[in-house]
Amino acid sequence: MQFSPAPFYEDVAGGPAGGAAHWVTTADDTRIRMGHWRPEGEAIGTVMMFPGRTEYIEKYGDSAAEFVGRGFACLAVDWRGQGLADRLLDDPRVGHVEQFTDYQHDVQVTLELADELDLPKPWYVIGHSMGGAIGLRAVLERDCFAACAFTGPMWGIFFTPIMKPLSRLTAYWGPRIGLGEKTPPTTSLESYVASQPFDGNVLTRDPAMYQMMKDQLIAHPELALGAPSTIWLREALDECAWLMEQTAPATPCLTFLGSHEQIVDRKAIRARMANWPNGTLVEIPKGEHEVLMEPPGVRGPVYDQLVAHFLAAQSNTAPAPALSN
Repeated sequence: MQFSPAPFYEDVAGGPAGGAAHWVTTADDTRIRMGHWRPEGEAIGTVMMFPGRTEYIEKYGDSAAEFVGRGFACLAVDWRGQGLADRLLDDPRVGHVEQFTDYQHDVQVTLELADELDLPKPWYVIGHSMGGAIGLRAVLERDCFAACAFTGPMWGIFFTPIMKPLSRLTAYWGPRIGLGEKTPPTTSLESYVASQPFDGNVLTRDPAMYQMMKDQLIAHPELALGAPSTIWLREALDECAWLMEQTAPATPCLTFLGSHEQIVDRKAIRARMANWPNGTLVEIPKGEHEVLMEPPGVRGPVYDQLVAHFLAAQSNTAPAPALSN
């Protein structure tokens, strides 16, 4: 495959030394960005970070440091429409995708680049929020991951009782009347992190991590993203419904859910994991959406459990199969 060097904002990433980023182009001619880090010496596997909506590579520098420090290589991706990947609308502040399955084009080139860079197997995937939806489909349709994990996965979207019917009406009727590229009512084109003070935020209880996210966007505002389009909302709702209809794969799974989760649907996560025979759900008391960015006393044990999960899969299974489409 063809790839070339891409900008990597090491000044704000806070990850291990030696991080690098690359441009790759998908089968539908969309340019996305990927970053990776390697440990010194031989790695024991590769952890692929599938970020959530609005996120970008540099936000996972801390996670990369955790995994690289434990002997894993790490890779993260800017999905289409966010980070430094191609923005898909004239207004770059609007998160957009034409079809949710388009993200699987991004997954495919992510795996191809990992192969090209010889990132060591076994391969593991962690899907956060929207990345949890993208990651679950990838695990369902591919056989290249030895184990998977999810944090606050978007297997359903949380709406208040008042907003649920309005949101569904917007998602399914907005595109029909020419509003598909507009944002839903009550949403903002400003980045949540940039505009929301720490007090009252629904992402993390750790002020230092929240400030880190703010500082990243102040230093590099081109990374920021606002509300999604109504087409994105429609496609996301349809994808969540499809995912919940699927039989759980055999891949070992570990999922974390904050008990105060207010962005994705807690009931959907509990239902999915209750029917995953080789899966475990861990609920974080008082935890918010960003489990990997909670205070050190919370996220430290989460990383310990993730590594134990991956190593258990590595010892109990054969090496991950070769890349397949």
